[in-house]
Amino acid sequence: MVGAGEFLTIVGPSGSGKSTLLSVLAGFLRPQQGEVRLAGQVVSGPSPALTLVQQEHALFPWLTVAGNVAFGLKSQRVPKDEQRRRGAAALAQVGLPEYGERRIHELSGGQRQRVAIARALATRPGLLLLDEPFSALDERTRTDLSEQLRGIWQEQHITVVFVTHNLDEALKLGERVVALRGGQVVLDAPTQELSVEKLREVMEEG
Repeated sequence: MVGAGEFLTIVGPSGSGKSTLLSVLAGFLRPQQGEVRLAGQVVSGPSPALTLVQQEHALFPWLTVAGNVAFGLKSQRVPKDEQRRRGAAALAQVGLPEYGERRIHELSGGQRQRVAIARALATRPGLLLLDEPFSALDERTRTDLSEQLRGIWQEQHITVVFVTHNLDEALKLGERVVALRGGQVVLDAPTQELSVEKLREVMEEG
């Protein structure tokens, strides 16, 4: 269970089920047992109430940055003036307030991920899911984006589930860490009770 406004990080080796779990939470896959609920409603498929940001930013090169950020709002039939307002606010949140008219090929890898996160934030999701969104970035950019994401979370009190291979990142970002191995939860604990060494030990057991 993920509490409202919580920042949960999920770690585990490749093949442990991290991405599958996010796909279930996002409504792309059905759980083999039980059900997923968001704000009391069963998640039976993709919904505008939740958004998934992946490692590959999946931006549209033929659209401007502003067009990419507004894309999800168009599908929700949000009025154009509201699209522009929310898109501009989301770009400001990720530190790109002047980038609306730029094209994707003009952006660095870190800037592209910022745009992907802005697109997610613009839809005002009840649950923000992130599947290793910073793994392809250099260490400095990764650190900057991690700090920015945590700042947005603290300011907006959104509910976040963040998957990562980086144990240090998991501890710095999350309030709680869940570790998976072989499709099973092997650890579920507040970050203040953990260390990188403890997490690594749990990951290597068995």
